[in-house]
Amino acid sequence: MVRQVSDGGASADRNRRAQQGLTRLMVRDMRGLRRLITPSRLQATVPAWIEAVRALVDVYGSASVSLAADYYEAERVAAQVTGRFTVPLLNPPPEEQVDNGLRWATKDVWERNPDDPATTAAQLEPLEVRLEQAEKKAEAVAQKLVADQGRGVVREAVRQDRQAVAWARAAALGACAFCKLLATRGAVYKQDTADFRSHDGCHCGVVPVFRGQRFELSDHAREWERLYREFAAPHSGDQLRRFRRALADHGHMPVL
Repeated sequence: MVRQVSDGGASADRNRRAQQGLTRLMVRDMRGLRRLITPSRLQATVPAWIEAVRALVDVYGSASVSLAADYYEAERVAAQVTGRFTVPLLNPPPEEQVDNGLRWATKDVWERNPDDPATTAAQLEPLEVRLEQAEKKAEAVAQKLVADQGRGVVREAVRQDRQAVAWARAAALGACAFCKLLATRGAVYKQDTADFRSHDGCHCGVVPVFRGQRFELSDHAREWERLYREFAAPHSGDQLRRFRRALADHGHMPVL
């Protein structure tokens, strides 16, 4: 008997929400670290803050990996496939990757020469504004670093598991147009041929598909696919903008 699996299934939704809840807890803890930054001593205190945030990424990244491994094992049992398999537990991202992301997030906090043509408007804002914007950027960077670890576990498990045939993207109803577009492609992502394209703040999940299963788009992903085909696909080079507009016009996202 062929078993159906979908990006809108209850287990996929639970996993996505669990990962999202995890990163919300991380953001809460990050905001508590703001006290480490002393505005009058940025050169000394911002590096210490980056080190503390890196430690948070490690802790919550490990939790994301554990959640993803449990989810994959449960999906494998539900698919009733044969053979034993151990879900690979991935290493955390390199410290350099974390540091580079956080340095990018904080690049506008430093004092700039207002007469320098390279100085941006954001860099001329009051320091408190610059710090607030840097904090928001850093939260989004850290969220992606943590969520990518969980998503990476499922993708790598699909790659290694002989009983897995593909994976699909599960996008939330409130996801951006880019994520919704990728979700409409269904289980076309094979074991060795695709990466997971994410962005800061992305909460999409990865749905494994096993032998004996048939993947079907959820009702909302099928509607996104229809909107893309009708309003965006024929317009080469302008598809994403037109898709975003079609989603907004049909009540699937706010007008930007």
